[in-house]
Amino acid sequence: MRLNQAVAKTGICSRRQADELIASGQVQVNGKVVTDFSLQFDPERDNLTIGSKELTIRANVYLALHKPPGIVCTRADEQGRETVLDLLPPKFSHLRPVGRLDMYSEGLLLLTNDGLLTQRVTHPVHHLPKTYRVKIKGEIKDQHLKQMASGVILDDGPTRPAKVKLCQRNKTYSEFEISLKEGRNRQIRRMCEHLGYPIIQLLRLSIGGLQLGEMTIGTWRYLTDAEVKLLLSSGPSRD
Repeated sequence: MRLNQAVAKTGICSRRQADELIASGQVQVNGKVVTDFSLQFDPERDNLTIGSKELTIRANVYLALHKPPGIVCTRADEQGRETVLDLLPPKFSHLRPVGRLDMYSEGLLLLTNDGLLTQRVTHPVHHLPKTYRVKIKGEIKDQHLKQMASGVILDDGPTRPAKVKLCQRNKTYSEFEISLKEGRNRQIRRMCEHLGYPIIQLLRLSIGGLQLGEMTIGTWRYLTDAEVKLLLSSGPSRD
């Protein structure tokens, strides 16, 4: 693996922060300072030291969490709010959320220490679809469902085409599923606000081929090898 991957896998920092540590001369491989983040590092043969501390590379961990509403998707919160890591055992404190769900949304969230999987899932070049079930106030009009599917003009430009399926509607509320291949900040909420529909519930059902399934709210599980392989296959092969 590349040296910046190895540094990030120790759990002390992100991949971007690893680049900064390497560039500033704080990283040693086998006792020698290395400033090339692309250097190939073999964890079975090479020793990694940062400052005066020898570090061990952690094995990759992949979790799925059914995030409840009211929880923020950060490792720590300056306002003291409960975070997704507070829902996990302390041994997973080195993991990072893969992308985000806003505080009031719920559903499928991935957490890992594998920077490559994070990049595969979040980078827009891979167009990994994410599907949500949305419950809104009022009886949604057919023209607005079509508008969501074709694109809504927001303040940062039109949204990309999406797959939209009506689940139910009445004069009190409506429910539909929407599958997006882009991830703008609060995108679905902004689309619904633009069309005049307050959101009651926003639930993420799937990320690519990975499904929330029967996971109950607030619970977590390990991803299977097949699920990890499915997510990693969404982009170019590993280095």
